[in-house]
Amino acid sequence: MKKIVSILFLFWIGMTNAQQLNCSVQVNSDKIASTNNQIFKNLEKSISEFVNKTDWTGESYKQNEKINCSMVITLNTYDSNAFTATIQVESSRPIFNSSYASPVFNYNDKDFGFRYIEFENLLFNPATFDSNLISVLAFYSYMILGFDADTYTLYGGKQWFDVAQEIVTVAQQSGYKGWSQSDGNQNRFFLVNDMLSGTFDAFRETMYLYHREGLDNMTKDLKTSKEKILESITIMSGIYKVRSNAFLTRVFFDAKVDEIVSILSGGPKVPISETIETLNRISPLNSSKWATIKL
Repeated sequence: MKKIVSILFLFWIGMTNAQQLNCSVQVNSDKIASTNNQIFKNLEKSISEFVNKTDWTGESYKQNEKINCSMVITLNTYDSNAFTATIQVESSRPIFNSSYASPVFNYNDKDFGFRYIEFENLLFNPATFDSNLISVLAFYSYMILGFDADTYTLYGGKQWFDVAQEIVTVAQQSGYKGWSQSDGNQNRFFLVNDMLSGTFDAFRETMYLYHREGLDNMTKDLKTSKEKILESITIMSGIYKVRSNAFLTRVFFDAKVDEIVSILSGGPKVPISETIETLNRISPLNSSKWATIKL
């Protein structure tokens, strides 16, 4: 782990033009009564520059290869440079031979407290905790990279999840919420811990099969691709057998529910009754959506 982080740190120092994320950043300050709204605009600009201009991996991406993503930060309170907020993080990836972008990651983190001094430089050092703002943004940048890589190669995102987990370890002593298993069972700690746990390998297998062998091949063989997506949902149901209320199951369907409804409602006819039963069993919160699937 230390070797990975050290190598990445050298990449960050030595390469300044190899950014990997194309991230839309929005800071919503509607809940804050302030006479100085410029600080919120400067915060938004600082975050956007940090996420988009940091070299997270040391790899050169062409503009059309960058991962499209967004971070929407809703400020709840602001007092003496201290903020409480939520952050909604989303990412998508293009589907081969199409103009369609498939949602990959969609997560709302409600434990986002941080300090920010106007015009301060945001610089990420993986070995130290410099601020909760930097650590949270860096954590989700690596989660985006990891989720994206998992959709192209089986377990392909491990190296980025490893770095995200290291960020969690370093940040745990900060006192900010969301980094520890004692802060609840659905937070940053469990998000990356579960991704790296063999207990939930079915999630990562589903992500690969669903995207790479399902969606990416739809222009070649629509029926077979649809069957692969049904197979991936069956694999996902394996998590339910181990843990019926698994955090990652919710993470998957938060991103995929509308897309799955669309796929199962259209295209060539394949048997989907069993799949719908599976969906209702493993994701009952979305039962109203599953009911709209056209058989």
